[in-house]
Amino acid sequence: MGVFDKIFGGGKKVSKETLETGGDHVPHRKLPVDEKFTIHFKKNGGKFIYCEDFSEVVQGLKDILVENNWSNDLLYCLNHRLEERFDELLFFTEDRRESDIFLTTCEHLVAHNGSILVCSKQIKGKKLSELPQNLIVFATTSQMVDTISEALKIIKKKYKGDIPDNITTLKHFTLTPDNQTDFLSYGSASKNVYLLLLEDY
Repeated sequence: MGVFDKIFGGGKKVSKETLETGGDHVPHRKLPVDEKFTIHFKKNGGKFIYCEDFSEVVQGLKDILVENNWSNDLLYCLNHRLEERFDELLFFTEDRRESDIFLTTCEHLVAHNGSILVCSKQIKGKKLSELPQNLIVFATTSQMVDTISEALKIIKKKYKGDIPDNITTLKHFTLTPDNQTDFLSYGSASKNVYLLLLEDY
């Protein structure tokens, strides 16, 4: 007998969506931010590896490279500190034409819609459509926030007096029936995204 059978006493099957949202006629259950982010991120088509320490991040990155036959490929990166952290494992380029894999950090992971918020600190002046198709994002659990407005307040406080521009979110990671006609993405959306999530609480 599964966990949900024990809670609900078996009987009628309850859909996953109903369990997560409470259904149309039940007040929404308040999910923890990390759980909410995971549900929406996966729904958007993202893939993530949870890591308890940095050695697991390195192993997760190796696994991604092997899985996609990228082990000998150059990675496009605009963050020198990130390059330094992985310089014994990866080969980097700052020339977009030499790679279809982008390694980056982010500002926040937004639980409300499972998106990844980036700005000029990560992508400089580039549009999402100018980034490679394949993205590997390195982030920490402390970067999770519930909403975009919460993320923007933190950015405003963090970069007081020098607020970055080009603030945008990565939201659609594979084309699905839900997002392929989403005019709000302006055709830039679908990226193959891997998230390496490091526990830092």
